[in-house]
Amino acid sequence: MSATLIDGKAFAAGLRTRIATEVAAMKAQGITPGLAVVLVGEDPASQVYVRSKGKQTLEVGMNSYEHKLPAETPEADLLALIERLNADPAVNGILVQLPLPAHMDEEAVINAILPEKDVDGFTVLNVGRLATGQKAMVPCTPLGCLMMLREHLGSLSGKNAVVIGRSNIVGKPMAQLLLRDSATVTIAHSRTQDLPGLCRTADILVAAVGRANFVKGDWVKPGATVIDVGINRTDDGLVGDVDFAEAEQVAGAITPVPGGVGPMTIACLLANTLTATARANGLPDPEGLTP
Repeated sequence: MSATLIDGKAFAAGLRTRIATEVAAMKAQGITPGLAVVLVGEDPASQVYVRSKGKQTLEVGMNSYEHKLPAETPEADLLALIERLNADPAVNGILVQLPLPAHMDEEAVINAILPEKDVDGFTVLNVGRLATGQKAMVPCTPLGCLMMLREHLGSLSGKNAVVIGRSNIVGKPMAQLLLRDSATVTIAHSRTQDLPGLCRTADILVAAVGRANFVKGDWVKPGATVIDVGINRTDDGLVGDVDFAEAEQVAGAITPVPGGVGPMTIACLLANTLTATARANGLPDPEGLTP
């Protein structure tokens, strides 16, 4: 018996439709959410991603502001641009596309963004707010994973969750979100002893290590829900961190790659921009778009 497929593409499309409805309601009150994306340099993957973000931002009725800077731009010029965007009331969300050129200090650049406009959820203040259970902007990829888990499982309370990967972008915030929903959470990584054995205890298994087909089918507890965050380019095309063909035979539900977590990331960026706009204008948080 093969697992239920968790279709991130369909979920993201539904989410964008909900966001477009909310944006239309805001526009009726004279408020138009605006997202500014800053791209430094010519990284091809980043360029494709930024184009896609701009297109989807406009499709839901938001304003899109793109700032493209040459790779050799001094860090001071980038910080000055962020300062202008921080002060611009038409801009509700600011996203600086990573990675940045080597001569720039990523931490300094990210933390220059106002926390209330930090729609990536990467500033130290938002990370701290998430960790202490306060109202925060939450990183887009883990937020998308949480939405799909809630949709599929309903309550996550009391479930054993294992997150493989301890990055600041996915692993750590994912664990925080699962904790907030009362799951019992273990963060595993390359030094974890008996990783396969640990994974077999998980009702929810989130793989975010960036290694193709790393998690094998016999690591998966029968009936578990598997969220594969990995996107790895191989000779066979894009594959996840989970050996899909094997895991699909054991899991209760699984996200495919591509078409699983990936489409949710941009949809959640738009959700965060909508939330940031609501908060900036003293409106209640849009329903179902925040943890």
